[in-house]
Amino acid sequence: MKKLQYKVLWVALSIVGVMGCQPDLLETIPNDRISKEIFWQTLEDAEFAANAVYPSLDGTSIFSYDGLSDHLLTNHPFNANVELQRGFGTIASGRYFNEWQDAYQTIRRANDFMDNIDQVEESDQEAINRLKGEVMTLRAYQYIKLAMLFGDVPLLTSGIDIEAGRTVTRDPVSEIWDFISSDLSQAAEWLPYQNGSRIGKGAALGLKARAMLYAGRFAEAAAAAKTIIDSQEYALYPDYFELFQYEGENSQEVLLAREFAADVNSHNIYATAAPWSQIPGSTGSLYVPTQAVIDLYPMANGLPISDPESGYDQLNPFENRDPRLYHSVFLSERTPLPDGGTYGSTPGTDGSDAVQITVYSTATGYNIRKYVDEEDYTNPSNSGLNIILLRYAEVLLTYAEAKIELGEIDQSVYDAMNQVRQRESVDLPPITPEIADSASELRELVRTERSVELAFEGFRLFDIRRWELAEQVMPGVPMGRYYEEEGDWVQIRLDGFDRSFDPGRDYLWPIPQRERELNTNLTQNAGY
Repeated sequence: MKKLQYKVLWVALSIVGVMGCQPDLLETIPNDRISKEIFWQTLEDAEFAANAVYPSLDGTSIFSYDGLSDHLLTNHPFNANVELQRGFGTIASGRYFNEWQDAYQTIRRANDFMDNIDQVEESDQEAINRLKGEVMTLRAYQYIKLAMLFGDVPLLTSGIDIEAGRTVTRDPVSEIWDFISSDLSQAAEWLPYQNGSRIGKGAALGLKARAMLYAGRFAEAAAAAKTIIDSQEYALYPDYFELFQYEGENSQEVLLAREFAADVNSHNIYATAAPWSQIPGSTGSLYVPTQAVIDLYPMANGLPISDPESGYDQLNPFENRDPRLYHSVFLSERTPLPDGGTYGSTPGTDGSDAVQITVYSTATGYNIRKYVDEEDYTNPSNSGLNIILLRYAEVLLTYAEAKIELGEIDQSVYDAMNQVRQRESVDLPPITPEIADSASELRELVRTERSVELAFEGFRLFDIRRWELAEQVMPGVPMGRYYEEEGDWVQIRLDGFDRSFDPGRDYLWPIPQRERELNTNLTQNAGY
């Protein structure tokens, strides 16, 4: 035993002696993570760091923004959106915190990239600038959402430590828009139009056009949109339905998309949107259209259904309507389902998705058809369908709206709107000066056009805020489809699900309480 003790002591003393001779022996580089000491050396390192920012782009969450508007109902009663729709959101609501946290996590990654990219010793400066442009665009994407959701927010353009994070303050939203405009302009200079599957010049310019439209800076919005239009790099995909199916992926209409791949990087947008009957063993129908959006689709002759000359028949409400309605919504027994059957939602019947047939079936009698691809039917939670975040139709409508708000109504405004309306698979009659020539008439038309063209793509919440329409369209009981019951024509009413909107409070979300507990310098928005 004593001999063993002596040996242990000798080994211990030997180790101490060696350590004394080699003071840096324990200063090793961790082998379970990438250290800054060995990173930021090659162009490949820079590409890896830029790639780490891409996953922050929205995916299936696009529906959740419309799910807080008048156009989609959050159909599952225990979903976090429900309390917000009904006006019950508080400073502790998880949805507010998650949006804030996700945005600033992305901004932190982007700032880390921008703080370190110039350490890379690379002779190909064009490649370095291209990566900078991609990351700056991704950072701006998050700031656009933060500005629209929260108003004044901290503008962080470089990395900060924990202590600094406890003292930052909110910057005026005007400064956020200034930063977005500047960063996206610089990014556009560095980016090529075609950049493989990565962010290109069109995404930077398109997001700038969107941001400046949201900010009410119409001249900048129109200029950015016109640069894209004049480039002739993009065009409308002829088939509106296929645009949101696998056939339309990577088409010339897409400026920015979140890319996915089945079995590798998949999502569940099919399971989120499809009718309950099309998702064996799952829930489905998380968000469902309301009558409010259905009524915005004009007749095939271009007239609104409210026009006595339109030919609209309330007893046959889906006849001769804008084709985009059929492509975007599961409507009635005429709509084919992915399993080969037909959609049936009439209450009190044995239709495939009759209202109240289950707790998860549609409550309004409608379901979203965009992004419901029959290829995903057999594996609904393993979709590899790309999610479009910016497309050429939006650019055209942004240009038209900005020019109308500027009072610069010329033929280019009509051309932009009519390109969208006269897509090959839509083919509505053109808007002409004889139909509408005043700013007020054209404003109404372009807003309607935007609402139906971009339905369920995540724009409605922001649009009704910037148009200051939310207090008009949000309050009240959500309404569903009309149907015949005992000889009477009745409409589904979701009594007990009253939505509310306080214009003195609800145009902005509150700064999350958890953030204000960590940083008392963050002031709160009015009404919270």
